[in-house]
Amino acid sequence: MVEYEVERQASQCNGAAVMACNAAKMRLMAKQGKSHSAKTTAPGAGRVDFFPNLPDLQLADHFLIAMPSMLDPVFGGTVVYLCEHNSDGALGMIINRPTDMTMGVLFERLELSLEIGAHDGMSPSGKPVLFGGPVQVERGFVLHAPRERYSSSLAVSDDVVLTTSRDVLEQVAAGNGPERLIITLGCAGWSAGQLEEEILRNGWLTVKADPAILFDVPIEERFSAAMHLLGFDPADLAGEAGHA
Repeated sequence: MVEYEVERQASQCNGAAVMACNAAKMRLMAKQGKSHSAKTTAPGAGRVDFFPNLPDLQLADHFLIAMPSMLDPVFGGTVVYLCEHNSDGALGMIINRPTDMTMGVLFERLELSLEIGAHDGMSPSGKPVLFGGPVQVERGFVLHAPRERYSSSLAVSDDVVLTTSRDVLEQVAAGNGPERLIITLGCAGWSAGQLEEEILRNGWLTVKADPAILFDVPIEERFSAAMHLLGFDPADLAGEAGHA
């Protein structure tokens, strides 16, 4: 069965510290798996130990768009939505790589019955579950529009919340959950300084995220849609660009 519960440390999360504690737990959860350093063919692709003139990047609620130099079999051709980025590292989910599992199958495995939309075309049962990244692939991550407070959630922006607790899916099954959501198995995690290295090696373009691309644009069109946020067509992309 797919595991949706983050390790319970509720006694340590109370009052105003709830959001910070949830974020810390999610970072810890990502770091329990092996971090993945994406491979590129850009010049100077060895490890970077010093970052001259690199600004303090704050890339939460941004898209990472893989450059042509990103030949990594996991991240090549992907768009990643970053939920958190700070001095401790980064956490995000690939949003354009579907798995063979549908939400309907996932809900069945979780012994949840979808009570809504079965006859009006609104059921999410046929939507694919996404491959979110190579870390903690046995866990589920739900990116959704704000709705209500769940047991383990992190507000990424005014438009996007990351939830890892089962209660959000229980609410979806009952017809009371967020209508705009995507579910991923696994996530992408970077240790301190690792993502900055990859950006300096021209592995990624970065751009402020658009919730419409995250929730409304078809999966196969998300890469092109994210590229268009930068003002050009993916066909014009060269391997020597930097970050925006």
